[in-house]
Amino acid sequence: MSQPSTLRRSYFVTGTDTGVGKTLFSCALLQAGAKAGYRTAAIKPVAAGGMQTPEGLRNYDAVLLQAASTEVLTYEEVNPFCLDLAVSPHIAAERAGRRLKVERIVGFCHGVLMRRANLTVIEGAGGWRVPLNDHETLADLAKQLKVPVILVVGLRLGCLNHALLTAEAIYRDGLELAGWVANSIDPDMPERAANIATLQKQLPAPLIADIPWLPTADIEQAAALVDTKALFSANA
Repeated sequence: MSQPSTLRRSYFVTGTDTGVGKTLFSCALLQAGAKAGYRTAAIKPVAAGGMQTPEGLRNYDAVLLQAASTEVLTYEEVNPFCLDLAVSPHIAAERAGRRLKVERIVGFCHGVLMRRANLTVIEGAGGWRVPLNDHETLADLAKQLKVPVILVVGLRLGCLNHALLTAEAIYRDGLELAGWVANSIDPDMPERAANIATLQKQLPAPLIADIPWLPTADIEQAAALVDTKALFSANA
C-alpha cells in the first residue's frame, strides 16, 4: 500500500439509480481512508433536495460528506450547486431560475482537487446519465474530470440490468470502472448472493464492498466492509 504522503487518488462515485447508497459508501470510503492515515476530501458538485438553515440551503448528503472529510472544506466547496427541489437536477435548476453547465461545475471540482488530498471522492447525483441541462449529463462531468469511476449497485430486483448497462455506458464514455459496491437496499431481496455472484462474473472490475441491509445508515459499519486494497495500492 502506498504511503499517505505519496498516494493521490480521485474517484467519481455513481449509482445504478437514485437512493442506492452512494453517500453511505462515499462516507465509508472516506472514513476507511482516514483510518489508513490518508488526508481525504469530498465533493458533491450538484445536489437536488435542500433544507433551509440559518446558513442557507443545505443538502443532507453533502453535509455528511463534509463531516466525513479530514480536509477542512466550506459547505460551498463541497456542494457548490445546492438546489431546493428533490427532483432531477436539470428540472430543479430550471425551477430555481438557474442553469447548470459542466464547464463551470468542473471549475469548482478542480478547486477541491487542487487541495491534493490523498483521497478525493466526487459523488454524483442519481445515476450515470442524469441530465444537467438539455445537452449535458453528469457523465459529461466525469468525462471532463477524467477520473476512475466506482459504481454503487443498489441490490434489488432489476439491479443486474441496471448495473450491466451502467458499466457498459461508463466504458463507452472512455472511463475506467475502478470497482463496484453491492449495497442491500431491499431487506427481502430474493437470491441476493446469486445476484452478487452474477455481477462478479460479468462486471470487469473488483467488488470493493458488500454492504448488508442496514436499517439505519451506519457509516462506521460500512467502512469496515470496504476493501481498500484495490483503490489504495501503488498500482491503482
